[in-house]
Amino acid sequence: MSRSGAVAEPFTDEAQQHEAATLGLWLFIASELMLFGAIFLGLAVYRLADPAAATIASDHLHLWLGGVNTAVLLTSSLAMALAVLAARAGRPRPTTLWLLATAALGLMFLVLKAYEYRLEYLEGLMPGVGPPFPLDRPVELFFNLYFVSTGLHAAHLTLGIAAVGLFAWRTARRRLPLPEHATRMEGLGIYWHFVDVVWLFLYPTLYLI
Repeated sequence: MSRSGAVAEPFTDEAQQHEAATLGLWLFIASELMLFGAIFLGLAVYRLADPAAATIASDHLHLWLGGVNTAVLLTSSLAMALAVLAARAGRPRPTTLWLLATAALGLMFLVLKAYEYRLEYLEGLMPGVGPPFPLDRPVELFFNLYFVSTGLHAAHLTLGIAAVGLFAWRTARRRLPLPEHATRMEGLGIYWHFVDVVWLFLYPTLYLI
């Protein structure tokens, strides 16, 4: 056991524990990539099969809201990166503040996405819910894929916000000593950046292409 107490059984040193934790996280990310990869494949097949319907559907999305949310998530990634740097330097207060900023930006994304969903509901674009769908059946298929992909992304972001909030609380209460436990912060950062990267692919795929 190291002096910092950061090494848990059955590991013998911090380097071995770091490698194991990083490998486990990347295996998890790989499984999530397969999940989202199947969704992107479905969107690609749909666009190739019926490009006219895909164009009509994309034109009904709120481009400016998606653009603002993209900027929000990019800023949250910057805040998360700064939190990791502060954790490595053993600075709990800046780490806590940057984590809180990350969580706040994540919540802002969800609020804007909920507002966008409300607009789409009022326009009848939410299949099977609310007013009758106003467009042709092929276009409705696009919106099925849209709500599945963006809803799944929002669920992952919600989990990320909860984890960031927990880390911020533990860091502020000195229950997560730094820099001894900076590896955990790095893992959280990798997950957060992964969620952001998924949106960076969803935005152009759904709104722009």
